Amino acid sequence: MAMKQGQLKIQQKWEDMAGYAYVVLRHIPKSERFTLGAEIRSGIWKGLRLIVKANAVRDRLPMLYELDAEIKTLLALMRVAYGLKIMPSKKYEILSGKLVELGKMLGGWIKYSKT
Repeated sequence: MAMKQGQLKIQQKWEDMAGYAYVVLRHIPKSERFTLGAEIRSGIWKGLRLIVKANAVRDRLPMLYELDAEIKTLLALMRVAYGLKIMPSKKYEILSGKLVELGKMLGGWIKYSKT
């Protein structure tokens, strides 16, 4: 996907991760689609909303810390999905790698926002 003018790099990466996660979640068993799958989808959209809101306000640190907690929660949910054999190892590795990268970008944003 091409980055739109004025769009944060972290937002673009988040949207790319969301697109990949949706493809992965489409293949989880029906029994988990409306429980664990729904929790993961909900966290993905909450994270995107937090990025957009944090970019729009001056006092963004509380939202950035909330986004950090959301990333950690998503990582934990995906670990559970992998542990239950709902998510294949290769897809788990790719998704968790994308979330770790987003966490590092967020860390930089938090550090920059503290100054």
